[in-house]
Amino acid sequence: MTTMFAIILFVGTMGLSLWASFAVKRVYKRYLEVPALNGITGAAAAQRILSDNGITDVSIEAQEGMLGDHYDPMHKRLVLSTENYYGQSISAVAVAAHEVGHAIQHARAYAPLQWRMLAVGATTFASQLVMWLPLIGMFTGFVNTTTGMMLMAVGWGIIMMFNLVTLPVEFDASRRAKAALAHCGLLSTIGETRGVEKVLNAAAFTYVAAFITSLGYFLWHLIPLLTGRSEE
Repeated sequence: MTTMFAIILFVGTMGLSLWASFAVKRVYKRYLEVPALNGITGAAAAQRILSDNGITDVSIEAQEGMLGDHYDPMHKRLVLSTENYYGQSISAVAVAAHEVGHAIQHARAYAPLQWRMLAVGATTFASQLVMWLPLIGMFTGFVNTTTGMMLMAVGWGIIMMFNLVTLPVEFDASRRAKAALAHCGLLSTIGETRGVEKVLNAAAFTYVAAFITSLGYFLWHLIPLLTGRSEE
């Protein structure tokens, strides 16, 4: 029964993650073929929104790779994939605006973003822990079952909390992006607005999938400890 549940958990969360990744790529590619009517590039849209919000200390850079777009708070730079930096599509504008949403959060000291920044180090350590501990325990026997379950529960708990905090950060960035695009007049039609919403909503679900996955593995390791079945 325990083995069967482990298989279901692994297959279920893997399937959810793959589906979320497929969905965002499908929607992104669809609207990558739809040009923004005003002809603005993702980089230009990002710069317009930054200026509109009085942010002058954030640079915008291009980087190779699909959907590697991110805001780097440590160096105050907005990194856009070349497709979105130079692209004039609905997807390019949507992704660029979303990343600017994070820059606005940073400038406004948005609390969940501050929490996520503080948790990066611990989450990186926890990710390494849950990756290597099962192998160490399997091949060395240095970690008994109860201790291993406790460490795995702690590791997945940290990852789960990081993913939980990420949800309001990402949803708020998308909300700010849509508001900023409307305020700057960068969306000309209802169709463009809906396209931006579909791109951002698809991207947001990947974070929901990550949270569900980490929650599942956290509970998988925690429940046996609470019920006294970790030695079975």
